[in-house]
Amino acid sequence: VQLQASGGGLVQAGGSLRLSCATSGFTFSRYGMGWFRQAPGKEREFVAAISWNGGRTDYSDSVKDRFNISRDNAKNTVFLQMNSLKPEDTAVYYCAATKDLYLSGTYYHTVKYDYWGQGTLVTVSS
Repeated sequence: VQLQASGGGLVQAGGSLRLSCATSGFTFSRYGMGWFRQAPGKEREFVAAISWNGGRTDYSDSVKDRFNISRDNAKNTVFLQMNSLKPEDTAVYYCAATKDLYLSGTYYHTVKYDYWGQGTLVTVSS
């Protein structure tokens, strides 16, 4: 199983980035997918999640209306479009896969995820 996150980098406040997470080794369309982030000295926190077919999405309050999660089941890839970035968005961003494919449970908890990517660093300068 592999989850390869990419697309991070340095961006000025107000800018945009699009993260990608390419996966292999499991049946992507049978998993819900999530993005989490971890800032230095802080715990890993939920950012966004998407159900198996994209029919349901959810976001943390801190990114709602600025970030958009999507997926392409034909390419086994999940995306996170991040707009209007703020310095407090600076963190390592991780993609993860959960068997809760409908997002019917506590998908915002890290323990509900079975597979994790290695993370990609996003730095937002003020």
